[in-house]
Amino acid sequence: MKTDFVSSGRSVSDLKAHLVLTTKYRRKVLTGEMISRLGEIMGDLCEKWNCKLVEFSGEDNHIHLLFQYLPQMELPKFIGNLKSVTSRRVRSEFAAEVDRVYWKNVLWNESYFIASCGGVTVSVLRKYIEEQDTPD
Repeated sequence: MKTDFVSSGRSVSDLKAHLVLTTKYRRKVLTGEMISRLGEIMGDLCEKWNCKLVEFSGEDNHIHLLFQYLPQMELPKFIGNLKSVTSRRVRSEFAAEVDRVYWKNVLWNESYFIASCGGVTVSVLRKYIEEQDTPD
């Protein structure tokens, strides 16, 4: 049986969280190419924060990120970093598409949803995220 336990310092843990970020005003701005690029950026940021990207997907107005993290991680700082870096990079790399929808320097809603994955199995959550209706 494979375990997802991570040993770090004086702790052994298996902490996973499901994060949902929605676009500002839930506008349908994200394309399949943007979502693919967001997945790459999120993967890089997870590595920098010493956590692991388990699954990532999204639709035209929101994204889902399933990640494993260590107990010492400050989740609000991590999420703030994810939102600011991804917003800046997407607005830079896909300026024409984003500027058609937003006239201000925004991408994400100020709020977010995050839940630990104890309520459902990771396989069920992974399947749910995989089945998101990613736009072309």
